Amino acid sequence: MGLFGDILGKLSGGTSQNAVVDVIGNLLQSKELGGLGGLVQKFTKGGLGDIVSSWVSTGANLPISPEQIQKGLGPTQISQMASQIGLSPEAMSKQLAKVLPGVIDKLTPEGKVPGQDLLSQGLSALLKGKP
Repeated sequence: MGLFGDILGKLSGGTSQNAVVDVIGNLLQSKELGGLGGLVQKFTKGGLGDIVSSWVSTGANLPISPEQIQKGLGPTQISQMASQIGLSPEAMSKQLAKVLPGVIDKLTPEGKVPGQDLLSQGLSALLKGKP
C-alpha cells in the first residue's frame, strides 16, 4: 500500500490498515455528511474550526484529541464507523485523532477543500500509496 499505508498501519494499533483507510474514505465521500466540506463544517459548528482549518491550510496541523473527534463527529457517526471495523467507539476516536489530520492535510495540498471529483482522485491516490 506504500508509505502512507505503512504509516497508517503503524498508527492503527493492530487494526487492519485497509479497514481504517476504508472507513476514512467512506466518511470523506459520504453524501449524507457532505464530503470533506461537510466534515469541515461539522467540526467548525462543533467549536473545532481552528483545528480543522489547520489541517486544510498549508501550515502545521494542530492535534486533536479523541474527545474532540467525538464532539466533532458525534456519537452516532463514531459508533457507525467503529462497528464497520469491529472497534469500540473509544478506539475508533483514537484512530481518527491519529490519522484524520494527516489524511485531510494530504487531500488539501493547496490549502482549500477540493470538489468531490478531485477529492475522489485524492483518496484513490492515498489508497494506492501515492504522495
